[in-house]
Amino acid sequence: MAQCITCGTELHPERAQKYDYCMAPECQEKNATGLTMVAVGMNKAADELMILDEQTREDLASGRLRDQRRGSFGPSARAPGPAPGPARPAHPARPARTPRRAQSAPRPAARPQWTAKQERLALLYNEQGLRPDEIADKLGVSRYLATQIILAAKNRGKL
Repeated sequence: MAQCITCGTELHPERAQKYDYCMAPECQEKNATGLTMVAVGMNKAADELMILDEQTREDLASGRLRDQRRGSFGPSARAPGPAPGPARPAHPARPARTPRRAQSAPRPAARPQWTAKQERLALLYNEQGLRPDEIADKLGVSRYLATQIILAAKNRGKL
């Protein structure tokens, strides 16, 4: 019968097929090792996470698996663009233009579309566990606005 390498207790036959240590917390802490995961791009919408074992390493090295957004597994590929070439001379019939600076007035700070009272109530309702649609009904606003109130408070650190 197989025994735990740490404490010496007998291992269940099914556990002994894969592991050489028991389920005791001390043995788990001493012997359990984490898995290395790798994200492999299967399409533009999602990555697939795989355990990085020998087979996955071989597939990555052979090019069978690769991230669609990168030229190869590793650093990002350069974005395609025009090849650098000689600068075009200015048109002889036109004088060279000097670039203008954009003259835009400073934008005023956007004011929230809700009152401080509405925000306070929305945060209280949120803390009580109400969903945004329930909060919206109680405040008489749209579900979108109720969500915006809560998110704005989170971003400011009030939640």
